[in-house]
Amino acid sequence: MTATETDVLAKLAEAIEKMQRPVLPLSVDLWDTNCLATYFKRSAARVRSDIVCLPTFPRPIRLPVEGRSQALYKAREVIAWTEKHTS
Repeated sequence: MTATETDVLAKLAEAIEKMQRPVLPLSVDLWDTNCLATYFKRSAARVRSDIVCLPTFPRPIRLPVEGRSQALYKAREVIAWTEKHTS
C-alpha cells in the first residue's frame, strides 16, 4: 500500500468516526421510528402502521418544541415490552 493510499484510508476512517453517533446506555437512550425498525427488523412504515399503534406499546415522548415533534420511545421500555411478547 502506498503512502497516498494510507493517507486516504486514514482520512476515510476519521470521517466515518466523526459520523458515528455516541453510544448511549439503553437505560437512557431514546429511539425514533428508524431505531425501532432496526430493532424489530421491520421497515419504518411497518413499525408505524402495525407496532407503535398497539395499545400495549410504550407511550411516545414528544419534546416540547414548536410544531409536531418526532415521537421518541424509551429504549428500555421497548425492550421490556418486546420481552413480554417472546414465547
